[in-house]
Amino acid sequence: MTGTIPWIAFGVLVALLITLDLFVFSRRQEVPTVRQALRWCAFWITLAFLFAGFVWWWQGGAMAREFVAAYLVEESLSVDNIFVFLLAFTALGIGPGHQHKILFLGIFGAIVLRLLFILGGLALLEHLSWTMYVFGALLIFTAVRMWRSQEATIDLQKNPVVRFAERHLALDPTYKGHSFVTRVNGRLLFTPLVLALVAIESADIVFAVDSVPAVLAISRHPFIAFSSNVFAILGLRSLYFALAGCMNRFAYLHYGLAAILAVVGIKMIIAEWYHVPTVAALGFIAVALAVSILVSVVKTRREGCQVASVM
Repeated sequence: MTGTIPWIAFGVLVALLITLDLFVFSRRQEVPTVRQALRWCAFWITLAFLFAGFVWWWQGGAMAREFVAAYLVEESLSVDNIFVFLLAFTALGIGPGHQHKILFLGIFGAIVLRLLFILGGLALLEHLSWTMYVFGALLIFTAVRMWRSQEATIDLQKNPVVRFAERHLALDPTYKGHSFVTRVNGRLLFTPLVLALVAIESADIVFAVDSVPAVLAISRHPFIAFSSNVFAILGLRSLYFALAGCMNRFAYLHYGLAAILAVVGIKMIIAEWYHVPTVAALGFIAVALAVSILVSVVKTRREGCQVASVM
């Protein structure tokens, strides 16, 4: 799996999928309904498991299980990231009609960031073996923080990247159109959509700091770690429009995510003395997700979906 052919082939596949997303999913430039978004979620998830089947045929069951476990971790953590995206869009006054464009452009940045983070993380683990304890401790710390948090908040004025962009970019805060640049009195200005894209990308950097170590705790194979991340990223936009209006229905999901991060962190720390079987980790991830989602749905069944929260 160290050759260049698998990477080239996967790159071609991703390019085709992004093209499909651009010219099929977004061909009418309209906001997808929840039903449409759910159908596309099912498409991306099915595609990921078909790819897992290919990995099973190509590299064997152990590698396929690593892919599925890493994909489930990344996909489940994406749900928490969706709420941050929603808060950023709300804070900047970006409506659903523009959100899909920003999320699509964010895919490219997210894929590049994941590749850099994964390759960098693997290099650290290979040359500085003690960093596995740092990564494991980071995951446990994140798990504790997530377990204690009751409600996510975001203050864009405290985001250093957004603040830098506001200070150094010529912005037109009153612009309400769909372009990233506009011209006012002959002067070229950036629009709030640029700030939203910056906020999304900076949030994804923070997200990668948590998610990439979790994936590397499951698989040290660069191709498996990267491909599982990419499949989760490709389905992120559909997942956003499917769930953004119903985030109130996942009130207890963060407990399940915290448990997953804690177990994965412990798995990483004790790896030198005891190897936790991938199938056991995969089973725990599936159970933690199922239980936290089920409890959330049961406890919030009378609340319904707050569609208005998507703006």
